[in-house]
Amino acid sequence: MTKVEDIMSKDVVFVEVPGSRDKALKIMQEKGITSVPVIKNGNLVGIITRGDIFRNPEEDQIALLMTRQPVFVSPDAIIDDAVHVFIENNIRRMPVVEDSHLVGFITVTDIVRAIAEADIGTPVDGFITREIVAIWDMTPLNVVGEIMRLANADASPIIDSMNRVVGIVTESALLKASKIEDTIEKADLSSGSDEDAWTWEAVRDTMSLYYGVSRVELPDIPVKDIMMADYESLYHKTGASECARQMRRFDVELLPVITVDQKLEGIIKDTDLIKVLL
Repeated sequence: MTKVEDIMSKDVVFVEVPGSRDKALKIMQEKGITSVPVIKNGNLVGIITRGDIFRNPEEDQIALLMTRQPVFVSPDAIIDDAVHVFIENNIRRMPVVEDSHLVGFITVTDIVRAIAEADIGTPVDGFITREIVAIWDMTPLNVVGEIMRLANADASPIIDSMNRVVGIVTESALLKASKIEDTIEKADLSSGSDEDAWTWEAVRDTMSLYYGVSRVELPDIPVKDIMMADYESLYHKTGASECARQMRRFDVELLPVITVDQKLEGIIKDTDLIKVLL
C-alpha cells in the first residue's frame, strides 16, 4: 500500500513569523508553488496560500494572513487517508508532520501523479463539474481575479466570442502576473477637542498623516494574454489515469470536457479526479 511518504515532497520551502507577505509571495512566484508552510521556533504554526494573499491585498503580515493550526497528515498514512482529508476539508495541499516537526508537503498534484502512473480506466464522467464559471478571453485580469474569488475557483476555462474553449487560466498564472503597488495615502486629523455632530462653525487646526500602503495588483490586460492555450480537451468516456496523465503533461489543475460537437460540457478538476481512489 502506497504511503504519504512515498509521494510527498521532502524538500519543503517555508517562511517564518514574524515575516512579511512579500517574502511569501516571492517564494511562490520563484518556485511556482501555491502555498508555503509557516514555521515558528521550528514548529508548524500555519500555512499561507496565494488565495490568502489575493483575498487580503492590503495586509502585509504573514501572521495575519496565514491559516492557523492547519490540517496535516502523518508520513505513515496511506494515500487513501490523505484523499479523505483533502476532500473533507476542501483543501489542495497540506503539511506532513511527525512529532510536531515539518517533514514534507503533499498536494492534490502528488495524488494525481500517482493516479497517472496507475492503470485506472474508470471513465471521468462521474467526476465532471457541469456548473462552471467560464470567462471571456477579453476580460481584464483584475475582473478575472474578482470573478474567480467570488466563485472560489482555482482555475477557469476561457471562451471566445464564438463560445469555443480557447484556454485555461489558473490562480498560479494570476499570481505570476501580479505585482505589488506601493502608494501613499493621506488622512486629515482634526485637532479640535469639542467636535461633535452639532458643530458647524468651529474653525480648527488640522494635520495630515501620510502613510504607505502596499497592495497586490493585477495589470489591466486581457486574460488571453496569460491564459494557457496548449492543452487537450477530454470526453466523458476518457479514463481516469489518462486524464491524470494529461493534467501532469500540461501541468494544470483542470481540463475542459467537450461534447462531440466541440462545445463545453463541463470541467474535470483534479480535486474531483482523486475521488477515483475511494
